[in-house]
Amino acid sequence: MTHAKIVSFTSRGAALAERVQGCLTDALAERYDRSGGLRKTSLSRFAQQAMVDCDLIIFIGAAGIAVRAVAPYLVGKAFDPAVLVLDENGRFVIPILSGHLGGANAFARQLAEALGAQAVITTATDGRGVFAADTWAREQNLIVLETARILGISAALLRGESVGFRSELPVEGRIPPKLETRGSFPAGIAVGMDTRAEPFGCTLHLVPRAVHVGIGCRRGAGKSTIEAAVRAALEAAGLPWEALCAAATIDRKAQEPGLAEFCAAHGLALAAFSAEELTEVAGEFTASAFVRETVGVDNVCERAAVRSAKGGRLLLAKTARDGVTAALAAEERRVRFETANGWD
Repeated sequence: MTHAKIVSFTSRGAALAERVQGCLTDALAERYDRSGGLRKTSLSRFAQQAMVDCDLIIFIGAAGIAVRAVAPYLVGKAFDPAVLVLDENGRFVIPILSGHLGGANAFARQLAEALGAQAVITTATDGRGVFAADTWAREQNLIVLETARILGISAALLRGESVGFRSELPVEGRIPPKLETRGSFPAGIAVGMDTRAEPFGCTLHLVPRAVHVGIGCRRGAGKSTIEAAVRAALEAAGLPWEALCAAATIDRKAQEPGLAEFCAAHGLALAAFSAEELTEVAGEFTASAFVRETVGVDNVCERAAVRSAKGGRLLLAKTARDGVTAALAAEERRVRFETANGWD
């Protein structure tokens, strides 16, 4: 769920903030009225905290106020939240930060439609109806690994040049103009799990957030020990940390404090399966008689990963490190191109 904060500076702005909050039906939105009274927090401190906590920040007031408030706390394209500015009359909605990866342009269009306002979109790709790799990646729940390479891809498309496109995942819909699936190109986009492949001179890797980690651990294994084992497994498979979407284990391990802390720290849902449920998972797994005697199933981490991934492909078999076993599986995914974004 999107976490949003809306800050206003006048009574009219506060009234608009209430309307805006009502429009954000799929978000947890908080309002901050700075039009009068005792202010417990400076605007600078508010912005600093919001830039860390939020997916979306909305300023109702002058664009200059918003720019000065957030500027000291910018981190980078891949990390900054979406920031919008609305005039207090609700006539214009202007995305000023993270238009693509953060979704500010999409939020602006959504909010403008709900308010009967005008979205003011200034990004070149949107203005010309040119495919934007980072916007599409966000829509398809793909992780952009090399954000600095987005500029090269967009620049080529804006010049009218073709860029390469390769996908390990099934593709639905019509591929946008200037994305070529055959031939060699100086720059291109690669969708899939193999981040070591470089099919183009400058390859922008888009990785599906679809990796499930199955974990087995000895009693009392700490958060840092579990994290080190998971990181080692991802490194062995050539996968970025951001590709993780869930963790899984056997039910008798679900209450291990270290495992719970690890999942909480990284925002990973933890699925817990019984020995019977894990035994039912089809496939060839690394069997252990000791594990079967101990927990009632011949393998925990591999079976848990595949079960959590809804029968998906096992990417990495059991690895062991400091009393923790980890395995990786990927759920089945596909990507889709829509034609409603001006590519026709």
